[in-house]
Amino acid sequence: MVSLDPNISGFRPVIRQLDDAAINRIAAGEVVERPASAVKELVENAIDAGATRITVDIADGGKTLIRVTDDGCGISPEQLPLALSRHATSKIDGSDLLDIHTFGFRGEALPSLGAVGRLTITSRVPGDEAATIRVAGGQIEPVKPAALRSGTVVELRDLFFATPARLKFMRTDRAEAQAITDTIKRLAMAEPSIGMTLRDVSGGGEGRIVFRADAESGDLFDALHARLARVIGREFAENALRIEADREGIRLYGYAALPTYSRGAAVSQYLFVNGRPVRDKMLTGALRAAYFDFLSRDRHPAAALFVDCDPTLVDVNVHPAKSEVRFRDPGVARGLIISTLRHALADAGHRASSTVANATLGAMRPETAPQPGPARVYQMDRPSMGARTAAYRAQAPEPMPAPGFAELSQSYSGQMIEPAAVVEDQSPETPVEQLPLGAARGQVHENYIIAQTADGMVIVDQHAAHERLVYEKLKTQMAENGVAAQALLIPEIVELTECDCARLLDVAEHLSKLGLTLEAFGGNAVAVRETPAILGEVNARAMILDILDELADQGESQMVQAQIEAILSRVACHGSIRSGRRMRGEEMNALLREMEATPHSGQCNHGRPTYVELKLADIERLFGRS
Repeated sequence: MVSLDPNISGFRPVIRQLDDAAINRIAAGEVVERPASAVKELVENAIDAGATRITVDIADGGKTLIRVTDDGCGISPEQLPLALSRHATSKIDGSDLLDIHTFGFRGEALPSLGAVGRLTITSRVPGDEAATIRVAGGQIEPVKPAALRSGTVVELRDLFFATPARLKFMRTDRAEAQAITDTIKRLAMAEPSIGMTLRDVSGGGEGRIVFRADAESGDLFDALHARLARVIGREFAENALRIEADREGIRLYGYAALPTYSRGAAVSQYLFVNGRPVRDKMLTGALRAAYFDFLSRDRHPAAALFVDCDPTLVDVNVHPAKSEVRFRDPGVARGLIISTLRHALADAGHRASSTVANATLGAMRPETAPQPGPARVYQMDRPSMGARTAAYRAQAPEPMPAPGFAELSQSYSGQMIEPAAVVEDQSPETPVEQLPLGAARGQVHENYIIAQTADGMVIVDQHAAHERLVYEKLKTQMAENGVAAQALLIPEIVELTECDCARLLDVAEHLSKLGLTLEAFGGNAVAVRETPAILGEVNARAMILDILDELADQGESQMVQAQIEAILSRVACHGSIRSGRRMRGEEMNALLREMEATPHSGQCNHGRPTYVELKLADIERLFGRS
């Protein structure tokens, strides 16, 4: 009789023990995904060896050559064969897999690389002779004497030659080289005291230096700041806030950029746990939540944050590539990141990024290049602040009463405020020009306030600035009084799957603080009893499903809060000073003083700057006076 089930046959599979070569090739598929993975493993080994200088040479995007040279402690000749054995490591003794203080600990990288490529290790320990060992496709050759002054040189050629199918999944040489560069930069940020150099030697010769970062000196923050300026860029370093806090055994430090220094994609977010570069969804979600109220949905914050804690509080043995971690108490780490960043952003007050001023100066420069010829600069001596103030007063007309709105109805688009009229309400100890946003000197196009500071000028977008001030007041009122909830006459019952129901009830307490009250209704259903009153009539089922989608994708939901704050933002927009309104001098100065006293006033509700500051030296350069 013919069997109708194709899975039933007379063949009985036999269980076999795979040989070491096959085991190593399988392990290589998990540990070494691409040339950048091999570079990461080898550089981490060099760091664990105590190296102070690491040089990486690559050719053809790392496909034909990866050579890592370090000045670390080295490997003795008798230990070289053991270094190529699986699960042989000097990092741990195996008694406690949670107490890990090094980058590597699995003992899989070198044998995996030797199984899929041609690997050569040359090393020398102090007081001993140098030796070398080679392995190709899993076949190990005997140890031989070699010439090397100190440290270790690991050379990997023809990656994946033993598994040709993997080569088909490699990207272009440029893409693989870019991935290697990104890997080196992340490791360089984690270790500011170690000098790192990446060199492309494709085609032979000395090659070209792709990236170089010399060892930084000074304390932790000074060295880290200098290294971040070298790796991410000087603009980031100039516009980054120092971050430092600890809670329940977890320490957070690093630098986070101002909201006005944001990116169009999450390409400048670097997170480290105990010095290890990671890509953790919980940590990136916390970073996004901290900037949630300061950036629009299409902008992303820039930051380099380091989380340090006892190794027993975090499990790094989650993924073979060690790119994911798991905290024993993720809520503490997440809360620490959010609260610390928000406090730092609040302490920054009205500060805006310097890139805004640079862009403004660039827009002011003439587009046509000057004609060639001998350059002539007519330089005038710049008078002192006291001389300029005396000149202003000597040239000022007799003080007149402040004009009202009726007197400002002429058909011009600017008004000037006399210096004497703006300082009368200020204490003599603090001249108004010495304040951060200075003294209002005029209004142009009925939308922009021009203010003079001690060493430059400030241009303020009056509508955007006042919109932020009103928005912050509304948020403060909501935080003090809570979110008003509107009870549904008939609770809406939403049927869910068992998993979705449990996930939603886990965040029910958080949602209730935002005015969305729900409870279990038996089985896999939830009953929505209250919704935020400020949202008006809402589709409760659609809202619940959107919240679940966000929880599944990001592990958290900010949709309800986003909708509430979007309403507050619209209210603030309609209730703020409109573009086109002419303001009196005292009104403009009052706005400037309130901006100085209000956190986050340097950007509007959408993350755009509310003012531009130009230094006097930059302005003079525009006119060729420097």
